[in-house]
Amino acid sequence: MTQTPVLWSFRRCPYAMRARLALASAAQPVALREIVLRDKPEAFLAASPSGTVPCLDLGTSQIDESLDIMIWALEQSDPEGLLNMPAEGHPLIAACDGPFKAALDRTKYATRYEGSDTEAERAKASAFIARLEAQLGDKPGLFGARPTLADLAILPFVRQFAHIDQAWFAAQPWPAVQSWLAAFKASPRFETIMQKYPPWQSPEAGHPFPES
Repeated sequence: MTQTPVLWSFRRCPYAMRARLALASAAQPVALREIVLRDKPEAFLAASPSGTVPCLDLGTSQIDESLDIMIWALEQSDPEGLLNMPAEGHPLIAACDGPFKAALDRTKYATRYEGSDTEAERAKASAFIARLEAQLGDKPGLFGARPTLADLAILPFVRQFAHIDQAWFAAQPWPAVQSWLAAFKASPRFETIMQKYPPWQSPEAGHPFPES
């Protein structure tokens, strides 16, 4: 690789969060370009085939899906062994990205979905959280004592769901998920990826990430 990759990102987007988590774990340097989603720069739209964040521009190619960015970063370097995950981690991530995210969106952004039943959608999302509760048991991570790709891929979306109504979430019978999420939010890694940057303006290259 002859140049530093560019990561187009939006701080609060859970997809962008998980990409930054993997890049930070891998200590993979990128030039982070924070954008405002309601005013997407032309340079970003030229780089991203989908026009969505995150997008990792490698110069000769782009990676436009957050999970693919995670895997790319960890294939460069995986000091925490995040890719060493049981096979059942992949369908768990797929359930998060599919039915859970659809129900989460229809709970959080109900007005965007005509005819959506907020309580029914929250119940669907809750079923996935109950699945995570059973998966965690008394373990700190989904598959044991250490996190894996699944933990990093799913946690930003659980955080988004929890923040819809934090009092309601705290009152649910999910002590393992609540502890898992609290540990994530209190971690230095979370602090690193959630650092605020001003929106990117050309011709600046972007902010060094992760910062040393």
